[in-house]
Amino acid sequence: MATRLLFRDDAYLRETVATVTAITQEGGIITDRTVFYANAGGQPGDKGVLRRASGTEIALATAVYGPDKAEVIHVPATAGGELPEVGEEVTLVLDWDIRHKRMRMHTLLHLLSVALPYPVTGGSIGDAEGRLDFDIPEANLDKDAITAKLAEMIATGAAVTESWITDEELLANPGLVKTMSVKPPMGTGRVRLVAIEGLDLQPCGGTHVRSLAEIGAAQVTKIEKKGQQNRRVRVAWA
Repeated sequence: MATRLLFRDDAYLRETVATVTAITQEGGIITDRTVFYANAGGQPGDKGVLRRASGTEIALATAVYGPDKAEVIHVPATAGGELPEVGEEVTLVLDWDIRHKRMRMHTLLHLLSVALPYPVTGGSIGDAEGRLDFDIPEANLDKDAITAKLAEMIATGAAVTESWITDEELLANPGLVKTMSVKPPMGTGRVRLVAIEGLDLQPCGGTHVRSLAEIGAAQVTKIEKKGQQNRRVRVAWA
């Protein structure tokens, strides 16, 4: 039974009631729905707690997809501890502080791909820093200049919205895809597009803030050469 991904429709949901549908051999907990983002696309799985009807809480270290990519497995922070029963109704609660920082960082990396309009070869999203790798033939990148571009875009407070197109529509518009190493989340018949008003439009399955005003001050901290044409640009909160 596929897990319903509530974060796809509303990344600001902090908790949900869910029913346990399975327990994996490793002690992972699968539910019929979740607000937990599962590790994918450079964004880590969410942390938080699972609360039972008794009030007992099970700390969750992360969330990952199952082998078929349809089910989300919530991974307890402590192996061998108490687990809920299949069929039990539980409440899943995010560590919202960490999630929101990752939402801000993920949206910031979209802006970085606007400031540096080159093919993206990799990336990583954290709550304190993030990075993108670019296919850039020359290394004349200036940290301060890129930081200034990011600040200018953040200052617009532009709205961040989401919409859906079909797999076929995306295939007919390959220019929307910026990432070379990570393919857009396709296979279900539709793909989610993330638009930053007046600045950017690209397919993405991650979580983002609703306004650039939420991002706050950020800066480019380091630019690294990772190959003849590969440059890694790191960003963090200022």
